[in-house]
Amino acid sequence: MPRFLPGACLALGVFSAPIAAQPTAMLDVIIVGGRVIDPETKLDAVRHVGIRGGTIVYIGATMRSARDTIDAKGQVVSPGFIDLHQHGQQDFAYDYAARDGVTTALEMELGSYPVAPWYAERAGKARVNFGITVSHPGARRAMLDRDSSHAGALVIGSDGKWARERIDATRFPELGARIDQGLREGALGVGMGLAYTVAASRAEAIDVFRYAAKAKVPVYVHARSGGPNDADGPASVQEVIADATATGAPLHIVHITSIGAASTPFALDLIDGARRRGLDVTTEAYPYNAGATYITAAIFDEGFQQRLGIDYKDLMRPETGERLNAETFAMYRKIGSRVILFMIPDSVPAQTYRRPGVIVASDGGFSKVDGKIIGHPRSAGTFARVLGEFVRTQRVLSLPDAIARMTLLPAKRVEGADPRMKKKGRVQVGADADITVFDPARVIDKATFENAAQYSEGITHVLVNGVPVVRNGELVPGVAPGRAVRGRVGER
Repeated sequence: MPRFLPGACLALGVFSAPIAAQPTAMLDVIIVGGRVIDPETKLDAVRHVGIRGGTIVYIGATMRSARDTIDAKGQVVSPGFIDLHQHGQQDFAYDYAARDGVTTALEMELGSYPVAPWYAERAGKARVNFGITVSHPGARRAMLDRDSSHAGALVIGSDGKWARERIDATRFPELGARIDQGLREGALGVGMGLAYTVAASRAEAIDVFRYAAKAKVPVYVHARSGGPNDADGPASVQEVIADATATGAPLHIVHITSIGAASTPFALDLIDGARRRGLDVTTEAYPYNAGATYITAAIFDEGFQQRLGIDYKDLMRPETGERLNAETFAMYRKIGSRVILFMIPDSVPAQTYRRPGVIVASDGGFSKVDGKIIGHPRSAGTFARVLGEFVRTQRVLSLPDAIARMTLLPAKRVEGADPRMKKKGRVQVGADADITVFDPARVIDKATFENAAQYSEGITHVLVNGVPVVRNGELVPGVAPGRAVRGRVGER
């Protein structure tokens, strides 16, 4: 992972304008008197932040005139949070993301195929910035089931040949052409769910890595299903690290605690070792002790208890809050349902965040069932929980470090695909005015496993491209300033 730039000169960041650049016209918005934390320059001081035309144009100690004033005294002014792993790409899900401080929500794990219609559907309509990878499972589904009607997590919501049919090596070019098409349509990388595409051979996986390497974009991979101890978790991490090493593709391993469970420290050792030897590999974690997925997924095929180190009682149906048994598991497996998996030891999230460079990402995503919003609490509370639980209460992370993992580090992960991300994840003159203001003494998640659809508390103001989308802790109605974060492969 790239290191932070030196912070010796706080007046200069990655932009040419000085930190106290003088505005020549009235500002659109000024954020007054907050503790401004910029993880790249290491600025950590009380300042005013001025915005014009969606860009930060002033940071300084002198008050300036503006059409709109936001009082941030006693609060933290941070870059807007960037979520690399957000399946909730619907309007109502963006609302929960914004209330959790997120200004950019990216669907990198499972992606979409095709890509162009996905971007077109959201253009001019999104509360937050949005972006997606090209989906390896989706390309398989289009190829084997002749179905390309699903995007994101929905692609794994029902069974099919895409999950269980092997592709012969003679057809790899056909699959690769679909991956290449998605990259040229603006995908930010390749999304792979190897735990779900159980028939995908190791030869197929490395072939897909070659397309990402050629385009110089990352593979965002859910490695093959892990186990409670050594089992398949670290072995699956070894597989994708080997693929990245052999092909030169940048690699991002999603939700490492879901892959590693109790053996997560071992998996992190593998990642740290690869990074020390120059491999471009990153990882992420969410701050909860349970994962979630569709009960129809191949990871729940016969023998899942041994593979995952859990039993029926460790599965919960979010619609009802019921823990499953053999009978209800069989029933819901037939009709379909989301399920929460309590498979991560309580100590593992804190152990994981103590490792330098582990990015914060939610793996969030809500569904509506009979008008009720259901899901995992990570879908609404990931970022507030890190700030409240792992910074304020447990003191696992310092506040500046936590902010870096939510802003600068994910921005840097995406910059190779879309260089415009160099203007996000920072509070600097010349940066995009994606800003989150929060009360460090009060911020916390409220979502629970029994009732996930609850907004976080303590996130007071959120601006996307200079437009307030959360004001005084409430959603601003009727605004859609989100813009596409889009790969540039087709322009090279």
